Amino acid sequence: MPDGVSGKRRWVVNSIRAYQVSHDGRAITINGERRILLSGSIHYPRSTAEMWPDLIKKSKEGGLDAIETYVFWNAHEPSRREYDFSGNLDLIRFLKTIQDEGLYAVLRIGPYVCAEWNYGGFPVWLHNMPGIELRTANTVYMNEMQNFTKLIVDMVKQEKLFASQGGPIILAQIENEYGNAQAAYGDAGKAYVHWCSNMAQSLDVGVPWIMCQQPDAPQPMINTCNGYYCDKFTPNNPNSPKMWTENWTGWFKNWGGKDPLRTAEDLAYSVARFYQTGGTFQNYYMYHGGTNFGRTSGGPYITTTYDYNAPLDEFGNLAQPKYGHLKELHDVLHSMEKVLTNGNVTNTAFENSVAVTMYALDGHSSCFFSNANETTDATITYKGVKYHVPAWSVSILPDCKTEVYNTAKVNTQTSIMVKKSNEAESEPASFQWSWRPERIDDTIILGRGQSSANELLDQKAVNDTSDYLWYMTNVDINNTDPIWSDDMSLRVNGSGHVLHAYVNGKYLGSKWATYGIYNYVFEKKVKLNPGKNHIALLSATVGLQNYGPHFDTIQSGIPGPVEIIGKKGDESIIKDLSSHKWSYTVGLNGISNKLFAQNPKIKTGNWWNSHDVPINRSMTWYKTTFKAPLGNAPVVVDMQGLGKGAAWVNGQSIGRYWPSYLAEGSCSTKTCDYRGPYSADKCTSKCGEPTQRWYHVPRSFLSSDENTLVLFEEFGGNPSFVNFQTVEVGKACGSAYENKTMELSCNGRPITAIRFANFGESEGICGSFAKGKCSSVKDVVSIVQKSCVGKEKCLVHASDSVLGSTNCGNNAKRLLVEAVC
Repeated sequence: MPDGVSGKRRWVVNSIRAYQVSHDGRAITINGERRILLSGSIHYPRSTAEMWPDLIKKSKEGGLDAIETYVFWNAHEPSRREYDFSGNLDLIRFLKTIQDEGLYAVLRIGPYVCAEWNYGGFPVWLHNMPGIELRTANTVYMNEMQNFTKLIVDMVKQEKLFASQGGPIILAQIENEYGNAQAAYGDAGKAYVHWCSNMAQSLDVGVPWIMCQQPDAPQPMINTCNGYYCDKFTPNNPNSPKMWTENWTGWFKNWGGKDPLRTAEDLAYSVARFYQTGGTFQNYYMYHGGTNFGRTSGGPYITTTYDYNAPLDEFGNLAQPKYGHLKELHDVLHSMEKVLTNGNVTNTAFENSVAVTMYALDGHSSCFFSNANETTDATITYKGVKYHVPAWSVSILPDCKTEVYNTAKVNTQTSIMVKKSNEAESEPASFQWSWRPERIDDTIILGRGQSSANELLDQKAVNDTSDYLWYMTNVDINNTDPIWSDDMSLRVNGSGHVLHAYVNGKYLGSKWATYGIYNYVFEKKVKLNPGKNHIALLSATVGLQNYGPHFDTIQSGIPGPVEIIGKKGDESIIKDLSSHKWSYTVGLNGISNKLFAQNPKIKTGNWWNSHDVPINRSMTWYKTTFKAPLGNAPVVVDMQGLGKGAAWVNGQSIGRYWPSYLAEGSCSTKTCDYRGPYSADKCTSKCGEPTQRWYHVPRSFLSSDENTLVLFEEFGGNPSFVNFQTVEVGKACGSAYENKTMELSCNGRPITAIRFANFGESEGICGSFAKGKCSSVKDVVSIVQKSCVGKEKCLVHASDSVLGSTNCGNNAKRLLVEAVC
C-alpha cells in the first residue's frame, strides 16, 4: 500500500448466504453498498487447473476484487451435444477457486467471445448446420445459443455460484461486442439484440446482465465499454453505472508480429482517469493472458503465446513494474471507495488540458489532478498550494492536500526475466533424437481419400477436426490438348492459410500469407506428363477467423479456382479444375494415429529411427526424452532452429510452433515514451527476431523422471537446438521517489549483488543506469548492499535521513537500484 494510504478491503464472505447485487446510475451495489470494483480477466483454458490457485491469489494480492472470464463454447461442446468440462476446462472448479480466494467473479457467457480464440469460440459444427446464420435473428442459431447458455447457467446454479445463491458471480454477460458488427446485420441484428436480452433475463440468475460495446443495449442490460481508454464513455441509460469490461493491458501477437508494450504509466493513467470521471467497475483484459494450447488460437495467425503484456505474464510471474504500480493504484482507490461512490462531484478546468475533480462527502474530500497534455508538465495552484503534475498523468490526493499516488511516478521494481538452462540435464543441448517421416504417399501419389465431391470445399466443412486437409484430383492432358505447352503452371487461389502443393508425387512449392490477409495466389511452373496427372494440395489452417461482421463465413482451405495454365507466346489457355472430382483426407497419418501420445493407436516401436536423423526435412516427426528442470520456476522449450509445426510433451499439446516466422516491420530503438494515446504499434520490439521462440510447458505436464517431447515438423528444421529452460528474475531494478519506500525482490531467490544504486537524479533504463546531475553524498551502493544482499526481499526508504543529503536543490529525487538475483 502506498505511503500515507489506509483503508480496509472488503472480500466476499465464503458462505452460502445469498447477497443482493444491483446497481444505480452511480455504481454497482452489493447488499445496498455502492462499490468501487477492480477486476482482471483470466481465461481458464489458457492455463492449467494447477496454476489457477496461484494466479487468483496473486490477483487478490494485486488489489483486485473480481476475476472475469469468458466461457468457451467450442471447447466445451466440440461435437453437438457432447460436452467436455475436464482438466483445464473445468469451469466450475475455476469459479470455486475464485470463491475460495474470497473474490467476486464476472461470467461472460457470450457464447461468442472473440478473444483471439479459434472461430471466436463458436464450434465449427454450428457453421455446418442446415439453414443457419450466426449472430443474427436465425431460429437454428438461436436455439443452439440458448441451449448452450442455459446449460452453463444451470450448471452454475446447481453449484450455487451466483451471488443470489451465496456464490461469487456478481455479473453475467450475454453476447460480446456485437455493437461493433451490428450494422452489417440490419434489422435482423436489432431483433437479435432484443432476443438476447429477453433470453438472458428469462434465465433468472439473480445478478445484473451486461452487454459490452452495445450502445443500444435494451434495459435492463447494462452497456459497457471496451478499449484502451474509457474515461469519455457514457452509458445509454442514466440508471446504468459507468463500467469498463476490457481495459487492454497490452495487445495480442500474431505470427510475423512484433512484441507489444503498454507501459505501466499509461495503463495506470487510463484507470485513474476512468475513476476520476465517475467509473465504478474496471476490468483488465488481460490480467493473465496465458497460452493457446493445442489448436485454440484464432486469427488466423494468432501466436501460441497469449501473454498480452499483462500484469501476470504468460507463465504466472509478476510482470514488474506493471503489477506493482497498479497494486498501489488499487490500494489508493479502495481507500476512497465511499467518497467516490457517494460524494458530490466538483470539476475545475485549468489551462492546457489540466483538470481537478473533487469528491466530497460528510466533510471529507478526495481529489484527482489530471494532466492530459501529451508533452508539457503542469504546475497548478489549488487552494493556495502549488502542485506539479507531469504530462499525461493523474495525481491522486485522498485528502485533497497530499499527493499519495501519481500514475507517471513508478515506485515499484522492474524485473528483467531471463531464461536459465536445465540443470537436471548434464548435456541439456544434446538430446538423443529419433525420427520418422509422415506417410504421405497414399495422398500425393495414389490420391486415396476419405470422401469426394465435385467441388472445392471450405475447410470448415470437416468441422475443424484438424489443421490439415488434403485436396486431391486427377487431370488428363495429352500433347494434343490446346493447353499443352513447354510453359505450364499450376495456379491456386488460397484463403490465406498455409498451402503445400504436390504434382505427380513431387513437391512443387508452398505459400502462406500474413496476419489480416485472407487470400493469395500460388503459382508455380509445373511439368506434366502426357496422360493422367495427380495433383495433391495440403491446406494447413493457422486458427480460424474470430472477429468481424460475418466472420464465420470467411472461407478457409482452398476456395479456388485451381487452374492449369498453358502459355504459348502471348496466349494463355486456362483449364479450371475447380469442378473436377476432388478427393479429401482429413488430417495427417501421424496425427490420426496419435504418434504424440504416450499410448499411440499403432505400435510405433519399430517405426522410429534413431540413426541418420535428418534436418531441414519437411513432413517429419521427431521424438526425444528429457528430464524436468529442477525447482519450481516456469518451464519453456526453446524451438530455435525449427520451421513450423506442433509439439507435445508427454502426450499433451503445448500448441503450434513457428519460430522461422520472423517479426516484420520496424521497431523504435528509443526508450518507450508513455505519454500520449497508446496503440498496438506504439512501443514494439524484437523486429527481425522469431515471432515466438520459447513455448510454455506447464509444470503439471511434467513427471519427475523421464519426459517425452514429440514434434511434427511441417516445414523442415533442425531439432538439435531444441532445449528446455526455466524463466526466472535475472535483474531487479528498484525505484522509489523521495519519501517513498523501495521494495526489492528476487521472487523467492536471494539478491546476490547490487550493481548500481543512486539517490538523486539518474539516467538510463534497468540494466544501463548511470548517475545524473546530482547524487547523495553517501555511498548509496554500500547502504543498499547492507540492507539487501543475501535476502529474498528488502525495503529501503528513499530519504535524506537514510541515504544522505544531495546537491539536487528543488529537483525531484529518486532512488534507483539494480540488483542481481
